Amino acid sequence: MIHVDGLIKRFGSLTVLDGIDHRQAPAEAVVLIGPSGCGKSTFLRCLNQLETHDGGRITIDGVALEAGSRLDRESQRRLRMQSGMVFQQFHLFPHRTALENVMEGPLHVLKMPRAEAEARARELLRKVGLEDRAGFLPAQLSGGQQQRVAIARALAMKPKVMLFDEPTSALDPEVRGEVLSVLHDLRAEGMTMLIITHEMEFARDFADRVLFFEGGHVVEVGPPGQVLEDPTHPRTREFLRRVRPRH
Repeated sequence: MIHVDGLIKRFGSLTVLDGIDHRQAPAEAVVLIGPSGCGKSTFLRCLNQLETHDGGRITIDGVALEAGSRLDRESQRRLRMQSGMVFQQFHLFPHRTALENVMEGPLHVLKMPRAEAEARARELLRKVGLEDRAGFLPAQLSGGQQQRVAIARALAMKPKVMLFDEPTSALDPEVRGEVLSVLHDLRAEGMTMLIITHEMEFARDFADRVLFFEGGHVVEVGPPGQVLEDPTHPRTREFLRRVRPRH
């Protein structure tokens, strides 16, 4: 489903991603961990073409984009359509209802008829447990509810892959479970997912594989039991020692 070869991303003289290779099967859930500034978010943003890569090739479900391709805009658009992105902050339109936020993409990007877009949006709000909040503005919703609307909005575009950049880090602990429940439902339905998180317990319970990023490289990858409980790389061991709570 995802095939990344030699991905490079630079910001000026700073190389943020330095030759990343990644393969991910359909329905596989992969969790990315690592210190702040190691390139995790940039990696997801390149997959979704919110950032253009400077080297390498990205392929999602057969749609490929080589860095510097002359097919630029059309290839970028097609690649972007393959993935849905959910951010730490919810980025909902504040003056539009939950229903209108979810309808936005199908209406204006997919050019879906209004009645069809509304029916799809209502079904997705039901899927994330918010059908009774369709007419609410974001300010009238809790953080967990807003994040679930953001997930429904991403799903409305019918992506093949879902990308989550720390989807629960801005939430109070008591509402994190609402969002994690939706992620578990998506996993059970066979959605291919890449998730950045600092919650090691979630990573251990949820992931098929864990990737540890450091300095623009993937320095360790494997099943969660191996990477999180018995890592082979000294930098992974050091990171886990720092992020795990002390008792």
